[in-house]
Amino acid sequence: MSTTGRRSGSGLDLEQFRGRLERLDGAGRIRLLAEKFRGRLVVSSSFGLQSAVMLHLFREHAPEVPVVFVDTGYLFRETYLYAVQLEERLGFSAHVYQPAMTAARQEALHGRLWEQGADGLERYARLNKIEPMSRALRDLGADVWASGLRRAHSDDRAGRRIVERQARTLKVYPIVDWDDGQVSDYMREHDLPAHPLAAAGFVTMGDWHSTAPAGAAGSREATRFGGRKYECGLHLESGVRDFQI
Repeated sequence: MSTTGRRSGSGLDLEQFRGRLERLDGAGRIRLLAEKFRGRLVVSSSFGLQSAVMLHLFREHAPEVPVVFVDTGYLFRETYLYAVQLEERLGFSAHVYQPAMTAARQEALHGRLWEQGADGLERYARLNKIEPMSRALRDLGADVWASGLRRAHSDDRAGRRIVERQARTLKVYPIVDWDDGQVSDYMREHDLPAHPLAAAGFVTMGDWHSTAPAGAAGSREATRFGGRKYECGLHLESGVRDFQI
């Protein structure tokens, strides 16, 4: 494992690095990350509606970077099938991380946390998303984490910077400034399969109990958690302190 001096939070001029990334396209950003943080970088994938884009970019430009898939145990059946389809199509195997407590045990001991207001949602996120992702970073020796988060996803994400620190982990969003049209064009250009539920009116993808199609919800923001919030937990400030090596 690297020493503290090599960690992403040490000796890095964040503003300068941010400017360097912003001058590059998505592929160039990924190549730079893979070169600069060799052996310390992972990319996470939810195997959601547009996950094929980031996965294809990484397979094309940094195939050695591990892919982390946090499986909450509550994903749609179609998401699990889509994950297998993309792994076979792109030629990789994701590192699957699951909660330390099974879904059945959680519900037996704590009930349906997602139905228990803000405190229940926060506890759900910590058990099912934040802890498994933190464990993945530790196990894989990573202190730099790339994600496919984009500003166009929601109002909450509109102000996201291309790179930010979360405790001692550096988070980078290589396609943060891509709009929906760029994503669609990329998928068509590279003949990437769509998530099976895209045709059913879903505009975002998460756990089955907290995600609704746009028609039923009324707006993009309302498609997650009944409109109470949009972020799943991994990208909230409340999760920052958990992402430490």
